[in-house]
Amino acid sequence: MICTLGDLLLDVVVRTAQPLAPGADSPVETRLSTGGQAANVAAWAAELGSEARCVAKRADDEAGALARSLLEARNVELVGPLAEGRTGVVVALVRGDGERTMATDRGVSPELAPDELEPAWFDGCAWLHISGYSLLAEPIAEAALAAARLARARGAAVSVDLSSWSSIRDYGAERFRGNLDALGADVVFANEPEWEMVGGAYALAETAIVKRGSRGVEVRTAVGVEAHPPLGSEVVDTTGAGDALAAGFLVGGIELGLTAAARCVEQLGAVP
Repeated sequence: MICTLGDLLLDVVVRTAQPLAPGADSPVETRLSTGGQAANVAAWAAELGSEARCVAKRADDEAGALARSLLEARNVELVGPLAEGRTGVVVALVRGDGERTMATDRGVSPELAPDELEPAWFDGCAWLHISGYSLLAEPIAEAALAAARLARARGAAVSVDLSSWSSIRDYGAERFRGNLDALGADVVFANEPEWEMVGGAYALAETAIVKRGSRGVEVRTAVGVEAHPPLGSEVVDTTGAGDALAAGFLVGGIELGLTAAARCVEQLGAVP
């Protein structure tokens, strides 16, 4: 089973064929789905044949109920506390070339606290995948570290995606590295700006998957660096490609990761 911890949000993906015109209507293509890195990775893991569980805090509002139903429809088990407040929403603006800009409201997700975790949530997990966003806010950062300890005590390995170079910059790279040291992940996923933000050669884990966009990925281990080109595909939307890559790698290795990422960019939205 692949277990994930982080945000469960709603994604509103808006694809534009031309720049938005201020003060005027603009024709777009839209998609509504579950969002949040943890939910995305779990959805792709389930799509690729693994059992999947997502640990996330959500609000007792209509958005939270919809997010839960959409995720469970993808055969993902959702666990985590329910709270008063607002479930987060991400609006992703996607250009015609597939590049995207995200406006993010995380809602109650970062309020997940260590004492709200239940040890049974980590039973049966082969991997616990931590969203890097979970290491960029409190109290969820302490919850992520506590979850890693619970998962490891049950024989699971731990992975983390560094998530956002701009958020790392705002949080503080040294402070973020401290959380990464405490997490002690077995596998780290990062794009090139995120990798550079934490020091590049900095020894984060036994394995690092460095995402290089159209140039594919590098798999960095103690024995060297392996470069893997991307699989050819038409790029519709890059949203969630890294999450699909992570899920595929955890389920079946780098080739399955590249296959999942190629599938992801061919469609609108971050989940299959």
